[in-house]
Amino acid sequence: MPIALITGTTAGIGAATAKILAKNRYDLILNGRRKERLEEQSQELEDQYAIKTKIMHIDVRNHDEVKQYVGNLLSEWSSIDLLVNNAGLAAGLSSIESGSIDHWNRMIDTNIKGLLHITKYVTPLLKNTKGHIINIGSIAGKEVYPNGNVYCGTKHMVDALNKAMRRELAEFGVRVTSINPGAVETEFSVVRLDGNVEKAKKVYNGFENLVAHDIADAIWFAVSRPKHVNINELIIMPSAQPAAGEVIRNKGL
Repeated sequence: MPIALITGTTAGIGAATAKILAKNRYDLILNGRRKERLEEQSQELEDQYAIKTKIMHIDVRNHDEVKQYVGNLLSEWSSIDLLVNNAGLAAGLSSIESGSIDHWNRMIDTNIKGLLHITKYVTPLLKNTKGHIINIGSIAGKEVYPNGNVYCGTKHMVDALNKAMRRELAEFGVRVTSINPGAVETEFSVVRLDGNVEKAKKVYNGFENLVAHDIADAIWFAVSRPKHVNINELIIMPSAQPAAGEVIRNKGL
């Protein structure tokens, strides 16, 4: 069976992607920092879909951990066909002058450096299989909205890296795709708002937002195209979100 490595699988888009790939007979390398959740997820997917899983309990921000883990993969797990760079976050929502340096570092280290660390060491394996890279970007990588400055900057970097990867890897038969969602209700806003669940819920009040499965469906669409077809990028928005930072809310909802 083909093998996929997914970063940030313990919730949201990563978890939904793991399910849809398992359903379509992929063995999975599951990455995340919550070991207990990874173990539960691994068992659930194996039991439900009769696939094999391998836990990758490392922090993608840590270069040495990534290098060691990928370098020590046994041969049965090294033929990776698909890399889904999903791990990412937003932290804070403020102007640059009032922004938190800690928030900035978390976003830069996860959204940019984490993606680079994983891609650097998995790319040689993907060249062997003529595989596929899916980079989870954001509408924030296409547009900029008030107080989203550094987060938008990191996702613009992901957009640029996606284009660079495509140019570098086309000659090796490796496909590269970016999936750029708008408002998806996951743990995203809870993390961004430093764990304030009540405030995070209000982000999605009054309109029908995207859910993680919507994005997982799009990922599977891109992955399942014939080998001669590459979906360069997809931008996926709720019908009620015409642009980044703009939502049409129905107060009756």
